[in-house]
Amino acid sequence: MSQTMTGARPLLRAALKQDARNIGPWIVLITALSASSVLAYGWVFPDLPARQQLSATLGSNPALSLIFGPARDLLTADGFNAWRAGALGGFFAALMAIFIVVRNSRADEDSGQAELLASGVMGRQTRLAVAMLMAVLASIALGVVSWLVTVAFGGGWTNSLALSATFTASGLMFAGVAGIAAQIGSDARAANSIAVATLGIAFIVRGYIDASQTGGWAVWLTPLGWLEQVRPATGNDGRPLLLALGLAIVLAGAALALHARRDFGLGMIAPRRGPARGGLVASVWGLAVRINRGSLISWLIAFAGLGLVFGFLATSIGDVFASNPNMGGLIKSGATTQAGLIFGFLVTVLQLVGIIAAVFGVQVVMRVYAEETDYRVEPVLAGALSRGKYLASNAIIPFAAPAVALLVAGTVIGLVAARAEPGIAVGDVVLQALATIPAVWTLVALALATVGANPKARLAGWLGVVATFALTLLGPLFKLWSWILGISPLWHVPNVTATSPDWSGLGIVTLVAAAFTAVAFAGFRRRDVI
Repeated sequence: MSQTMTGARPLLRAALKQDARNIGPWIVLITALSASSVLAYGWVFPDLPARQQLSATLGSNPALSLIFGPARDLLTADGFNAWRAGALGGFFAALMAIFIVVRNSRADEDSGQAELLASGVMGRQTRLAVAMLMAVLASIALGVVSWLVTVAFGGGWTNSLALSATFTASGLMFAGVAGIAAQIGSDARAANSIAVATLGIAFIVRGYIDASQTGGWAVWLTPLGWLEQVRPATGNDGRPLLLALGLAIVLAGAALALHARRDFGLGMIAPRRGPARGGLVASVWGLAVRINRGSLISWLIAFAGLGLVFGFLATSIGDVFASNPNMGGLIKSGATTQAGLIFGFLVTVLQLVGIIAAVFGVQVVMRVYAEETDYRVEPVLAGALSRGKYLASNAIIPFAAPAVALLVAGTVIGLVAARAEPGIAVGDVVLQALATIPAVWTLVALALATVGANPKARLAGWLGVVATFALTLLGPLFKLWSWILGISPLWHVPNVTATSPDWSGLGIVTLVAAAFTAVAFAGFRRRDVI
């Protein structure tokens, strides 16, 4: 065993030094998510009546439970922090670990760097072990930094420690998941897709259980549900953390065992051979489709699955509303109907689906620059092909694919929900999905503008998605001004079943998307191509 791990210490030192700039922002982001919750709580909810109103509002909104988990105690800053940062912090910690492991193991094989390292004195298992160890160290650093900073901003010592420990545990578990995915995938991109899809399924299952208030044994179906059972600020039970640690060790051991039997540069899923004839890729439009074909198929299947999950959730959400004293009172008073509440829930769900669709679109946009950095764009442009036509062939996909994905999810949600709730019309749900498309296009166009005009600023594309998520789902909670909430394009999407829906906002959003797109084409014609 010692021979298979030869060279681990110097490789770990070099890899940490090289990858620190990629790890640091994750730690800062998740720490800020926790610390800001404690800091803002006293400002936004200064007295008991405001906190009681918050608790009643969140307790009657299962759509927020879908994302953030159950709100067990919103009368204290630590309880609010556990709700707002718990599920999201664990999700981001898992993403951090996945990217660290794949980037420092399988991606090095794709780039040829691993072969160069292997030519020295290095054991067979060293690279994967070091990659997973880096994720472990990053997860531990995240837990420590988050704990200390949250306490410094006013969080309780024990409560903040329990919450931060769930971040660390999430990172440890999904470091093992990423280690296995790196052995299964045919390349680093496939490995990332497998690991992130596993995380997404775990998160959706956890959200479904929380939003439907299934409870009981169902929370143990997903590792992210285990972390909820720690109950930071309301129970601080460390036993689920031991279960998470045990799973992390098993997954890491399985990854190392698979790695010992895997051929260098290959995965358990073998890459397909290319076609003997040009076929689809004989034109620049077909080439763009072929490059993104795998992700297009995977994402569309995922959106159909999301539609089924959210559709079935909508069929059970009526009972949740009826059992809630506040919502039940509104229904009995005639102020609203159960169908109206369910459709309001579906509007929030479609906003979440829209954000996921924007992630899909931005990912496809970033593939344009990835092709450029892999030196595959310049040979294509060396012929008679114009820059504008090349960018257009790659831009139409991130605009069209998320729109189709939204319609697929909206149609499935409507079909499933309408069968159980006669008050829900399939056409209304599909129309609501259609109304969400221009907002998604705005986020895609922002990313396209950065890639087309100035790729060094391409992080702004992802920041746009993050800001939209925060403003749409958390902005109203913090009672932000309307002009700030209006920065989110989803803020301008009306409820299509309202008496007089305001469509003017969608017109403005569409013009903004067109302006960003124009910037992308103008910039791409003028800038240097790698």
